[in-house]
Amino acid sequence: MVNGYSLDPHPNADFAKEQFAVVNIPRVKRDRVPAANVEVMDSLEEAIKSAKNREHFYAAKVVGPARSSEGVVLFYIIDLYQ
Repeated sequence: MVNGYSLDPHPNADFAKEQFAVVNIPRVKRDRVPAANVEVMDSLEEAIKSAKNREHFYAAKVVGPARSSEGVVLFYIIDLYQ
C-alpha cells in the first residue's frame, strides 16, 4: 500500500516490490517518478555511492514498477536518502 493505493491487485501477486534505487528528480518533494528516471540497485550503500556528487540524483527506497491509470510506468518513493 503506497499513499492509500494498493499496487498489487491480488495478495499473492508479485508485481511491485520495494527496492533500493537512484532516482533522478528535479526537486525533492516528489512522491512518484517515471521508470526512466530510476536506476535500481542491489543495496542502499550502492545507491548512496552512485548518487553521490551527482546533481538531482538521490538514493531512495522505491516501490514499483507500477502502471498508472494513464499508462505510464512509475516507481513510488518510500524513503529518500540525501
